[in-house]
Amino acid sequence: MATRSKARSADTTETTRKQQEVQAQQDKKDAKKSGQKKVAGSARQTGSRRHPQPPLPEQHLKKPGLERNMVPRPQYMAPTYRGSGKLEGFAAIVTGGDSGIGRAVSILFAREGADVAVVYLDEHADAEETGRAVEAEGRTCLLIPGDVKDPEFCRKAVQEAIDAFGKLDVLVNNAGFQEHAGALEDITDERFDETMRTNVYGYFYMARAAVPYMSAGSSIINTGSVTGLRGHGTLLDYSSTKGAIHAFTMSLASNLIKKGIRVNAVAPGPIWTPLNPADQPAKKIKSFGEGTSMQRPGQPEELSPAYVYLASPVCSSFVTGIVLPVTGSPG
Repeated sequence: MATRSKARSADTTETTRKQQEVQAQQDKKDAKKSGQKKVAGSARQTGSRRHPQPPLPEQHLKKPGLERNMVPRPQYMAPTYRGSGKLEGFAAIVTGGDSGIGRAVSILFAREGADVAVVYLDEHADAEETGRAVEAEGRTCLLIPGDVKDPEFCRKAVQEAIDAFGKLDVLVNNAGFQEHAGALEDITDERFDETMRTNVYGYFYMARAAVPYMSAGSSIINTGSVTGLRGHGTLLDYSSTKGAIHAFTMSLASNLIKKGIRVNAVAPGPIWTPLNPADQPAKKIKSFGEGTSMQRPGQPEELSPAYVYLASPVCSSFVTGIVLPVTGSPG
């Protein structure tokens, strides 16, 4: 069974309360609106197995959202992906690793030979499921609950991973907060601060804590977003943070290359994770992802190989400072 760390930032409960309050305020605004976009067409299936497509079941999760409560469950196991030792002997930290993209990345890292420290807020049931999946791949998983908005927690989380694994080869910054808003005026100072501090400050704090333990051949991978590339009319604060993450990625890559540390980002399109049912109204979820060329949302297992590629020196030793789009659409 994966080991759950006792160390955490002082106020994960307060963070969850704040995020649920932001969500409740937006839910009230959404309840006053009506109308549903008609779902049409047939989704494109290009993978090794079929992936769910719209219309999806109506659902709305309480933040931060538990993956086990989603219908259908996200596909994260990548059953046809065969590991080949691309990360053999590596030690990795994945923030937001309890579910969604972070869970899928943690599992493939383990399949490629890495031990994984999963940093997450307070979704213990999801984190423990991720831990079991990582250990089923024959690797060690350390579960570290806490809030990445807290720089002291980030420092302690990195130290715990070092104490457990003796090294740190890969940091995946993936934790995030998202809540839609129909108007700029809906975004309060508190809400703006929560988004910025989670998505930007959290990445900065984790990188700052990790870099002293990293050496030539190590890498940092940040989760950006298609919204950071193209903008999004109802995700004003979230899109802004993702654009900042892309700039941070390129700047940090230039700063760290002299140490032989590579820094890259993945920019996902709409991916079926708890982030979205915990953001959008239930009726909106029915058509989630239909605007892509694939006419469906991506699954975490369709994204996780991109992180393996960027983490492994075998694959990407000459790649740094890029933002890799995995969006389900061209361009």
